[in-house]
Amino acid sequence: MPHTKNLVVALVEDDRLLREEIAGHLLAHGFEVHAVNCATALDDLLARTPTDLFVLDLNLPGESGLSLCKRLRQTLPHAGIAILTARVALNDRLAGYEMGGADIYLTKPIAPDELVMVLRSLGRRIKKADTDHDWSLNLRDRTLKSPHAQAKLRLTSREKTFLVALIQAKDNTLESGALCDLYTSEDSDDLMSKHALEELVARLRKKLRSALPQEAEQPIKSVWGVGYQLCIPVEFGH
Repeated sequence: MPHTKNLVVALVEDDRLLREEIAGHLLAHGFEVHAVNCATALDDLLARTPTDLFVLDLNLPGESGLSLCKRLRQTLPHAGIAILTARVALNDRLAGYEMGGADIYLTKPIAPDELVMVLRSLGRRIKKADTDHDWSLNLRDRTLKSPHAQAKLRLTSREKTFLVALIQAKDNTLESGALCDLYTSEDSDDLMSKHALEELVARLRKKLRSALPQEAEQPIKSVWGVGYQLCIPVEFGH
């Protein structure tokens, strides 16, 4: 079965029986599904649940599905949006794509397995888009590639060790003491001093900033009373 873990689907359908049927089928295929009956209920859902994919009926009570689709596309440009409706006219399809910004326009009735395949395809696109925003750390040649620039940053051995530790830490955050411990020599009990760690972080920040947009936030933040937090997404590359 293709990978659907962590893909969150919001289904907006006012027909209760159809909503329950579709939600049950998607759940059985590994999606996390939240089913609601109108745009207002979806807004409440989005206030507490990050969502990857949307399946929208057009004939909804209150705000129309087309208006909702357009609003979602503006606020969540990378989300996957599928319209699922009984409207089959060409002008409705064109409106769904051109005005609403939907990724795909599906007509009822639809085979449940077809909907699963459509959402999986949209999910793969989303995951790829997420990865495209990640930095890539090559452990073998100690280089870090920014998604914002083509050049690769050369890292020192200590800088690489520092980044690897933060990448793998919970919330990408570690205490200063734990970071200093990383640099204890095997044949010596001498630890890196807090001052030396601060200098290492300052140099690494400067290096990272050179490959970030000017308006970007600090890539490594100081956490008061704790240590440091890595604030850019980094994956291990090849």
